[in-house]
Amino acid sequence: MGDEYNGSESRRYSPWGVLALVMLTGIALMKNGVDVALGPPQPAAAAAISRPEGETFAPLVPPKSLPFAPAERVRIPSLGVNAPVMNVDLDPAGWIEAPPAQDPNVAGWYQNGVAPGQRGTAIIVGHVDNRSGPAVFYRLGTVRKGQRVEVPRLDGKTAVFEVYGVEVYAKENIPAAQVYGDTGHAELRVITCGGGYSKAHGYDANVVVFARMVASR
Repeated sequence: MGDEYNGSESRRYSPWGVLALVMLTGIALMKNGVDVALGPPQPAAAAAISRPEGETFAPLVPPKSLPFAPAERVRIPSLGVNAPVMNVDLDPAGWIEAPPAQDPNVAGWYQNGVAPGQRGTAIIVGHVDNRSGPAVFYRLGTVRKGQRVEVPRLDGKTAVFEVYGVEVYAKENIPAAQVYGDTGHAELRVITCGGGYSKAHGYDANVVVFARMVASR
C-alpha cells in the first residue's frame, strides 16, 4: 500500500512538525468519523496510562531501534486486526489524512513522521466506522495493557509493540507532547475517532493507544 521501497533510505523523520501544528492550531489528529448507530466501544479506566506525569516508559533492556522503512501492514491479534497500511500526509486543512473511507479495512501511516521501529513516535491512524458499519479500528478502545501491535515493514522486518495505555482525548484538548513526543525509544501511537457522536459534528474525541517496541523480527 505504501510507496515503492528499495531499501536505500536511511532518513529519520521527526514528529515535531505535526506536534507544532497541533499546538499552534489546536486541531485534532483525525477528522470526524461517519455514522454508526451504537458507537464504538470505549476504553476501560484500567487501560489508562498509570505513571506519574512527565515520566516516560523505558524497558529494562530496550530493543535496538530499526532503520527507516515504510509500514506495510498493522496487526492487533487481540482484535483480529490484520490490515494493509497506506502512506498518508496532511490535507490542506492541516489534518492527518485518513485512509479512503470506502475501504474499511485499511490503515494509514503518517509518512512524514517516524517509521514504526525507529527511535521516536510513529503514528498509525484508521477509521472507526464508515457508512456501511464498523471499520478497521472500531474495537480499538477495547485494547488492554500488555497486548501486542505488530507492524510488518517493507524491508521485511516486523516491529512488535506492547500496549501500555489507552486514552480518550477531546479533539480540542489533545496533550501533544505526551501523544507525539520522543521518549528516547521506539514507540507507536494507534489513533482513531471516539468519544461522543453527533450527526452535526461527528465524533468529539480521539482514542489513542500508547505502545512501545519490545522486539523485532
